[in-house]
Amino acid sequence: MKPTSYFVTGTDTEVGKTLVACALILKTRQTFPHLTVSGFKPVVAGTYPNELGQRCNEDLLSLIAASGLEQTQSDICPYILDEAAAPHLVAQKRALVLSMQTTLASLEKTRSQFDVVIAEGAGGFLVPLNEKESLADFAVHLNWPLVLVVGLRLGCLNHALNTLESIEKRGLKVAGWVANTIDAQMGLMNENIHDLQTRIQAPYLGHIPQLPAEHQKRHNMPYSIAAIEWASAFLKVF
Repeated sequence: MKPTSYFVTGTDTEVGKTLVACALILKTRQTFPHLTVSGFKPVVAGTYPNELGQRCNEDLLSLIAASGLEQTQSDICPYILDEAAAPHLVAQKRALVLSMQTTLASLEKTRSQFDVVIAEGAGGFLVPLNEKESLADFAVHLNWPLVLVVGLRLGCLNHALNTLESIEKRGLKVAGWVANTIDAQMGLMNENIHDLQTRIQAPYLGHIPQLPAEHQKRHNMPYSIAAIEWASAFLKVF
């Protein structure tokens, strides 16, 4: 595994992108302990008040915890929206335009401060950023290798192959893909994973089972370090 920055995308929303991004951060830190590794998200939608009444986003707090850095949420995300819905629609309600220039400038600032950045998308690969641009365009601007998170549930074959096709038509490289369990009762789960292995040419980085009860993320709370460590054990190095 080389100390490389990656963009983590997924087959849909709530498929485990944050868990995988955090696991990659932790894995990189363990492999290269002399390097600083930061997370990043171009936009998040959905906040909750903590015990001090401060606006918090569980994805951002998870990434910060995995990095072990002294960071604020705004350090790693330029747009923090309160309503949990499609970011560009939430922004429209506030008469706000999510700017590609702003997201890239924020990422560049983070990239200049740390050795490695693991950037994570919001929702699926093609989620709109504004009326003309999407997070796929953000990925094209970065031109970083991608890690694709496939949420294991009924329909994942179609979602995975459609996402992969969208990535490849933009000339982007998939560094590897991760199978993350969404539905532990999914029928023919192992057969689905094997089928994807035959259809996806990028390296298979591992299968993360459903988090055990003691590591399940509570509502409006970030992942615990123990949960991130547990998940990272199932990921192979690049």
